[in-house]
Amino acid sequence: MRGTRLLRIPRGERDRGQTVIEFVGVVPLILLLLVALWQCALVGYTFVLVGNAADEGARAGAAAEGDAVAACRTAALHEVPSSFHPDSPACEPEGTGMYRATVTLHIPILIPGVLNGFPVDGTAAHVKER
Repeated sequence: MRGTRLLRIPRGERDRGQTVIEFVGVVPLILLLLVALWQCALVGYTFVLVGNAADEGARAGAAAEGDAVAACRTAALHEVPSSFHPDSPACEPEGTGMYRATVTLHIPILIPGVLNGFPVDGTAAHVKER
């Protein structure tokens, strides 16, 4: 062993490229986390939209003097972006002096084909105005 010389690599040179390897390994996890957080935000936004649309529809139906069902549906659909694929709102007067609106939206899925956009229902009722 006397004749062999060990190649000495300076301390800073040994870890060269390590940062790139760690970065390449972590980037897909960060992107997956961002997609999951964005999908959670879409779910929350859908719940807010469906509640507001049902509330506006019930309010318009309760205050309408003519065709209350048409006023309810128009007001409810006006509050929802078309990208949420709203179903036709169910608007009906109740015998208790209330006017009820039910709106169904489908949650948009960020990655199509992974899940089907499941429906979210929102219901609101207002006292009929005389």
